Amino acid sequence: MADGKTNRLFQKDHLMTILLFVLLGMLFYPIFPDLYLDWTLNDNNSHGILVPFISLYLVWRKRDDIILAEARSSYWGLAVLVTGLILYVLGYGGGMVVLQRAAFVIAVIGVVLYNYGTAVFSKIMFPLAFLFFMIPIPIAIEALVSLRLQLWVSEISSILLNALSVSVLREGNILHFASTSLEVAEACSGIRSLAAFIMLGCLLGYLLSGSYSRKILLVLVAVPLAFIVNIIRVVGTGILAHRYGAAVAQGFFHEFSGIGVFLAGLVLFMVIFLALEEKPIPSDGR
Repeated sequence: MADGKTNRLFQKDHLMTILLFVLLGMLFYPIFPDLYLDWTLNDNNSHGILVPFISLYLVWRKRDDIILAEARSSYWGLAVLVTGLILYVLGYGGGMVVLQRAAFVIAVIGVVLYNYGTAVFSKIMFPLAFLFFMIPIPIAIEALVSLRLQLWVSEISSILLNALSVSVLREGNILHFASTSLEVAEACSGIRSLAAFIMLGCLLGYLLSGSYSRKILLVLVAVPLAFIVNIIRVVGTGILAHRYGAAVAQGFFHEFSGIGVFLAGLVLFMVIFLALEEKPIPSDGR
């Protein structure tokens, strides 16, 4: 039975699938150079370059399920593909870069769904939807969210610093100490960690075994976790600035602390993941 399904899958016209992806690549080529630059030059979007590789890995993990699924063309896929192409034209004509990039992902989903049908698509729906994380956040939205985060991080950090007997006066996103002042800039707002942690939360939630409530909880943890690790960074920087001056808290330490708290957040994320992971029941019942 399995061999019959396997044959039905591999009897599909893979040449047509490859041809459609080549045509998509040619059609959407104008978006790729700028997308690559956004990944490599903007730290807020650097996680995006990993997304296609993660998606491919997730599809590879499902290879056995894909082979056993019945492949059958679906006109729903054709509708999705056409929708993606229409959105691309609208985005290209209106200069809406984010719409052009989203249209590419929609078109990829449409090609897969059209060629292989709902049975195969249901097995790799998450890996395909995961591709949306490679699209950088629009600058307008990023600026708005970043400003809010800067103010919240500044306010909470000033409260914690005063509680730790470090006298500080907050003025917007500026922290004034006795001998110096520090600005809670965009890099310290948590916007970088937030985007990466939400992506990681969705990925780990997908990989997590157990109930959907646990998976959703893991995704929801991403937002406060990104917020907390950046507050820790600002508080630590504030303590150093208070005791040793702004020069010590900036430069190499500023960059190192950003990497350090991000890695600490990742470790904490993994601890939460392992805590939520459903443990297998021993065969002997113990």
